[in-house]
Amino acid sequence: MIPRNPLRLLAATGAAAMLTGCISVFPDADPSQLYRFEGRLAQESAAAPAGPTFGVFLPSSGFTEASSGDRILTMTNAEAAYIAGARWVAPAEILFQEAVERAFDANPGPARLVGRGGLRQAERTLRLDVRRFEAVYDNGQGAPPEIVVRVQAGLVTRNDRSFVGDQAFEARVRADDNRVSEIVEAFDEATSQVLTQLVDWTNRTAAPVP
Repeated sequence: MIPRNPLRLLAATGAAAMLTGCISVFPDADPSQLYRFEGRLAQESAAAPAGPTFGVFLPSSGFTEASSGDRILTMTNAEAAYIAGARWVAPAEILFQEAVERAFDANPGPARLVGRGGLRQAERTLRLDVRRFEAVYDNGQGAPPEIVVRVQAGLVTRNDRSFVGDQAFEARVRADDNRVSEIVEAFDEATSQVLTQLVDWTNRTAAPVP
């Protein structure tokens, strides 16, 4: 049974916590419950107009160290902590990268991701830096947290690395309850909102000039 209040907070200043990385103050005596997020595109993205396709190369996304692993990061004022007894099924940075790839595959727009083997077919490189991926307890530890996902995206021409465009994308989604399952659902929704914006922006911005 998942406890109503999933937090066991690590007392540390925010600056020190983010520099040294957060750790749980309780050892994992029992197996942790595993969770994942999908980040499916919003329905309106499915209506994106199709056109001549172009290739986009996506390197591994950057992630802040504190949120990149398989533990679920929370913030309460200046205190950082992980949710005890709950982990992502894989490091968050890997799950996020997979979600980005699925988002582009599901969208009918012209931007198509290519792997390293297809670099010659890529006109653009899309670099992503995930600046925030955390549950924020802005109303106290007993109230449902707000999930914040913030991504900085940059597009460059692959051949000469000339600048094409950059944009920040952010989503804030309040969990329905202060339970791990609802918190994970809010992470999924926030990721979905960010990826919907990201894919649509890439379709509009990255198209090569005829």
